[in-house]
Amino acid sequence: MPVTDPATSGQDSSGDTAKARRWVIVQHVAHEGPGLIAGALNERGIPYEVVRVDRGDQLPDHRSVAGLAVMGGPMGVHDADEHPWLVRERELIGEVVDAGRPVVGVCLGAQQLAAVLGAEVTTGPAEEVGIGQVDLTAAGRTDPVTGPEYGGLGESSIPCVHWHRDTFSMPPGAVHLASTRLFPHQGFRWGQVVYGLQFHVEVDRSLAETWRPHLPPGIGLDGPRLAQVEAAGRRLLRRFVARSLLVTTGPGPPVDAAEGA
Repeated sequence: MPVTDPATSGQDSSGDTAKARRWVIVQHVAHEGPGLIAGALNERGIPYEVVRVDRGDQLPDHRSVAGLAVMGGPMGVHDADEHPWLVRERELIGEVVDAGRPVVGVCLGAQQLAAVLGAEVTTGPAEEVGIGQVDLTAAGRTDPVTGPEYGGLGESSIPCVHWHRDTFSMPPGAVHLASTRLFPHQGFRWGQVVYGLQFHVEVDRSLAETWRPHLPPGIGLDGPRLAQVEAAGRRLLRRFVARSLLVTTGPGPPVDAAEGA
């Protein structure tokens, strides 16, 4: 599937504006919904629809997509025999990237995005599950979405939730943003508004409750650490949406300083 050069990513080549389209959130299983991604879109008054491929929903034509969020799930990139929609999903990701529109892939979504961009997706050394953090690279600390945190105070890590074993190599032309000891490739940016996040920043208290019955024994998502994950994720996703609007539709309302833009 064709993918444009990252230097031109973010320039809509269709000739019409993203305002005439809707964002699409692709959900793979019932318990891994959009969480804070939906909240960030709602705050900006951006229309979106959730496409449930696990329920047989059809993925849309890319020309109707203003921006794309691809969520996580227990399946893997290479499980197309059991989940044939994985192939069409990768086609859609490539089409939206080629059109210069925003994409964020989370966990499985990041692996799908990485594969589209030419990376290798493999099984990692161990499962990484629970509340933790990712360490930002030098590029990650100055990236307009992943950092700097707290309105200009440079932080070296982002609180998050991990729930994966698969991983990916860094796509050609991508900017490496984040890592952990077990999984050095935790996040990347390709072009201006295409982000792959192996880690979860969309988890709020409501989504954590939905995840609870599905987590491995002994793994909890609660307390002050979950509040930190939620606060950091809300800031990051607000910045991603604001950046997406700026790049695809031109200057709009300023991002509040509290969002850490």
